[in-house]
Amino acid sequence: MDKWEVYMKIYQLLKQGFSKVAVAKKLNISRTTLYHYLQRSPEEMTRWLASTKQRQRKLDPYRDMILQWIQKHPDISASQIQDWLEERDPNLSVGESTVRQYVRHLREEWKIPKELCHRHYEAVPDPPMGEQAQVDFGQIRVKDQRGKEVQLYFIAFVLSHSRYKYKEWLNRPFTTRDVIEAHERAFQWFGGMPRELVYDQDNLIVVSENAGDLILTAEFEAYRRQRNLTLHVCRKADPESKGKIENVVGFIKHNFAKHRTFLHLDLWNEQGWEWLNRAGNGRIHNTTKKETGRCV
Repeated sequence: MDKWEVYMKIYQLLKQGFSKVAVAKKLNISRTTLYHYLQRSPEEMTRWLASTKQRQRKLDPYRDMILQWIQKHPDISASQIQDWLEERDPNLSVGESTVRQYVRHLREEWKIPKELCHRHYEAVPDPPMGEQAQVDFGQIRVKDQRGKEVQLYFIAFVLSHSRYKYKEWLNRPFTTRDVIEAHERAFQWFGGMPRELVYDQDNLIVVSENAGDLILTAEFEAYRRQRNLTLHVCRKADPESKGKIENVVGFIKHNFAKHRTFLHLDLWNEQGWEWLNRAGNGRIHNTTKKETGRCV
């Protein structure tokens, strides 16, 4: 049925005594869509249908799916919607601006405001290619398929010049051994090892500070010596020196993990690596205006 037929059928079923819930179920539409139709008079409906009879846009076949996401998660970003579309349809090729415009149109039509997000400012200049990687940790609570909240933890790496990223997740806090093994997998992912690694003062890496000198945990110090790593551990008063990884941690939380349903850890990590190839590393970076690349 087209929109006008749905509109007329709604009123016919209501006159027959069906409840609004029953009408929505019978016509296989959401209650939000039902109320949207009921808010319009026949004249308004005619004008609205005339305004929508334009050339089909590229995302029109996905319209109901996108609208459902926006209604369920009013704070969802256009970039996350693009990623979800590409995850479900790997053959879809659509530009970021096209998705933004389409999402903006749906928000205006359905009066669903967007929560604003403020980006971090990267004050430190980029080091040369292959010079530096930044490392940090994050955690987030998501829901499983039963609606129960699950606490997840991740470690993230980013090459400072190219913004090429790597991450992996655990459903428990990381140990120092987990961190060391994640480093090895990150170096394999990058295809090499950067000359310098930048960290926050995490207790898995740093055990204390003595007269200005940072003392590493015994296990991580042994790993540093074995790998001959050059480390830079940020002072607490110097957060901007690792602004790139701070942005990556936020990007992982809000573009990959937010609103995603957790099934099990292996699948979550597999989805995360696919996301890196598709969105995390697969697009033009907003700051560098270049495609991300290993560059080690």
